Amino acid sequence: MTRTQRLTMADAALQRAAALARDAETRARHEDTRHEAAPLAAVGALWADIARTHTAIADTTED
Repeated sequence: MTRTQRLTMADAALQRAAALARDAETRARHEDTRHEAAPLAAVGALWADIARTHTAIADTTED
């Protein structure tokens, strides 16, 4: 896999992490959905880790 492909995957993972963080924040603001915020935040953190991993691999890969 090339560096560019890894960075593309990192960007996609980062976009998912951001979307999940927004969803978690929205749900945390409403009492009836507050219980959904923590699981969404945890999954968002996982996607952020995946983005960091792809970025780290890309740093050691050539195109």
